Amino acid sequence: MVDTLPSLAFLGAGSMGGAILRGVIASGIPVDGGILATNRTAQKAAELASLAGVQSIALEDEPDGNARAAAEAQVVLVGVKPAMVPDLLREIAPHLREDAIVISLAAGVTLRTFTSILGTGVTVLRSMPNTPSLVGKGVTGLAAGEGASTAAIGIARRLFETVGTVIEVPEHRIDALSTISGSGPAYVYLLIEELTRAAVDRGFDEADARTMAEGTFIGATALLEATGEEPAELRRRVTSPKGTTERAIAVLERADLGGIFREATAAALARAKELAGESAPVTDAIPQSGE
Repeated sequence: MVDTLPSLAFLGAGSMGGAILRGVIASGIPVDGGILATNRTAQKAAELASLAGVQSIALEDEPDGNARAAAEAQVVLVGVKPAMVPDLLREIAPHLREDAIVISLAAGVTLRTFTSILGTGVTVLRSMPNTPSLVGKGVTGLAAGEGASTAAIGIARRLFETVGTVIEVPEHRIDALSTISGSGPAYVYLLIEELTRAAVDRGFDEADARTMAEGTFIGATALLEATGEEPAELRRRVTSPKGTTERAIAVLERADLGGIFREATAAALARAKELAGESAPVTDAIPQSGE
């Protein structure tokens, strides 16, 4: 277990980067060298300026702020939009420290894109956190680039453990992971929306409908976590033979939820591959012989 973290730079400290930044602070883990964070506007930068130990940089006031932050920190987290990643990497490449660990937060951007710009001598990891990281309940997929040391992986893992659980995967699995844990919260919210609408259709007002739907999801997942039981077993306990729940489950099973989720995650995976192509430098986007 890493007891301290080295200096950190969050380049593009938006929703996800900001969540991880706040998770580090809330964890109480000492950060040796402090934390730097960049945002495009002074308004966004001001939201982080009051956090203890954070130097918040507005790029509209300091155009070379990304380069300065990258030069001062050992761990550099890249949190800009995927299409912006190559330009940012070119900007910071000459300024990175020799011991730099660069971690991607960008969906669909490959490790090869990073190394093609930064060079093979820079330690690079690719991460896929999800939005429950905002409340310390995230699931982060972590893929290490070739040559990443055990120590570097340990630092990255400890960083993301401040906002939830970490799953280490080879890079070829991280896009698939993103279709489950990365996009998954949206699937859950959609189910809650639809269950709320069903409650309204049964005659409940919006407030009570939301309480029932949201509270049921929160309670069910809390019970799942507390008992450690398989979801199928907990479902069986609720589903009495010839009862109302059994009748409802039969309707959901006829709708082929499994097939729908397989189709949905396949669509998300296809888009992740498109993003990889869109964010790759021209030379990187051309497959090499044997791939």
